[in-house]
Amino acid sequence: MLKTKKLDMWSFATLFLVALFGLFLIYPFFNILKEAVYAGEGNFTLERFVRFFSDPYYFNTIWNSAKVTVWVTIACVLLVLPLSYFYSFYRIRGSKFIFVASLLCAMSAPFIGAYSWVMLLGRSGVITELLYNLFNIQIGPIYGFWGIVWVQTLKFFPLIFIYMNGAFRNIDNSLMEAAESLGCTGVSRFFKVLLSLSMPTLLAAALMVFMRAFADFGTPLLIGEGYRTFTVEIYNQYMGEVGTDHGFAATISIIAVIVTALIFLFQKIATNRYKFSMSALHPMEKKSTKGIKSILMHLYCYLVVGIALLPQAYILYLSFRNCTGNRFKAGYSLMNYKAAMGQHLGRSIKNTLIMGAGSLAIIILISIVLSYLVVRRSNVINNALDTVGMMPYVIPGAVTGIALIISFNAEPISIVGTVWIMILALVFRRLPFTIRSASATLMQIPLSIEEASLSLGASKFSTLTEITIPLMASGIISGAILSWIAIITELSSGIILYNNRNINLTVGTYVQIVRGNYGIACAYASVLTLFTIISLWIYLAVSKSEDVNL
Repeated sequence: MLKTKKLDMWSFATLFLVALFGLFLIYPFFNILKEAVYAGEGNFTLERFVRFFSDPYYFNTIWNSAKVTVWVTIACVLLVLPLSYFYSFYRIRGSKFIFVASLLCAMSAPFIGAYSWVMLLGRSGVITELLYNLFNIQIGPIYGFWGIVWVQTLKFFPLIFIYMNGAFRNIDNSLMEAAESLGCTGVSRFFKVLLSLSMPTLLAAALMVFMRAFADFGTPLLIGEGYRTFTVEIYNQYMGEVGTDHGFAATISIIAVIVTALIFLFQKIATNRYKFSMSALHPMEKKSTKGIKSILMHLYCYLVVGIALLPQAYILYLSFRNCTGNRFKAGYSLMNYKAAMGQHLGRSIKNTLIMGAGSLAIIILISIVLSYLVVRRSNVINNALDTVGMMPYVIPGAVTGIALIISFNAEPISIVGTVWIMILALVFRRLPFTIRSASATLMQIPLSIEEASLSLGASKFSTLTEITIPLMASGIISGAILSWIAIITELSSGIILYNNRNINLTVGTYVQIVRGNYGIACAYASVLTLFTIISLWIYLAVSKSEDVNL
């Protein structure tokens, strides 16, 4: 007689996550596919796909995005390799500042950098006018292709910098000494030894930059002007003022999902191809330098990070400048912050905290359960759940927003326009950060600890809550803080889902920029930057590490 396997709490947890992911992840993306291929009376059609690929205007949006991201990725790699090398192998004064400043650049909202660079290098930008008035040098405006490349490079290069620091620290010093004894020194040793050993990390980080830049919405929207990318086109087709075509927006979204999925697949294949393990039994020791060599190293490091940090500093400065509409005037005061309070700043801060805290609580709960299922109860279904949970990481936020609107704008689940749909978008957009961190921590906890607890009579639930979760605490908290930072800087899905009742700081900043209230926008952005700085400080205090899983 066959015995059926007894269902335990983890079996029910699997079933719950299957239902949750099915309803709020698979179902919305199925609906966006349905919206793309059905028209009129429910007739199946591929006409919208034919329209996209046959019309150069629409097809070029994907091509434009690809061109931008290729240039951004190349620029980031070329910029970071010297920076990371100097930082990892030489004693640089203020190295902690360089690391924290890089983190801040990477984790701030991309469109804030774009807005700030418009204020600095736009047609009437302060640097543009300064160069013209002092040296009669007239530089081209920042708008268009090269402007997007400039802003995204300075935004995303810290992703490679942070990962390469970890890779360089894992290189055994004996390998470097062996290369030197064979006559391989200087630049030759860098390319033949250092770069070869760190290639898996470099590929993974570079392809991450590619995906982030490809899916970026705020930067091309603000400074792209005539240079259209697919993320902006999705927004215009769904929310445009001239005319909307929801079916065509869904079509572009499906194409975007396919492209980003292929990029993600390529990343996995490339990383696995060069995958190997390495442990630094004799870690590299940082060297001291003097003279011109030291000056040039310090100059390069501080120049790169300083330019990248300039937008945040300038926005903070402008938030205290007197301003009327889009014109800054002489004098300093708190008028921008006072005006911002009359433009929903208080509500935006409240919503940011409420939606962020609510989203984070759900993220932590799901991450604990899913990481345990994947690490301790690995099977086909649980591994599939882990893969599905990572989907939103590689899908543009605008696509997520449209999918949720299509799926939950009518009974039985009608939450469009409420705080709940914003929380839903934030949960699934930023869930991967905490999942990965929690899973990595749990892998380091011996299973024997839990077995000992069970053998002493503790229940599975008690073992989880009193033994396993406390041991996972550092990883959960680190991942949760990264999720929190990503939550409070999320724009691409929020701009589609928001209204005045559920507006948050990120969307509020964008709305004020569009309305031409530049002083108020700077006040919004400064408050958002302050939230990011505090979150980063907490993260560094908890993790005590320079390895960040972004």
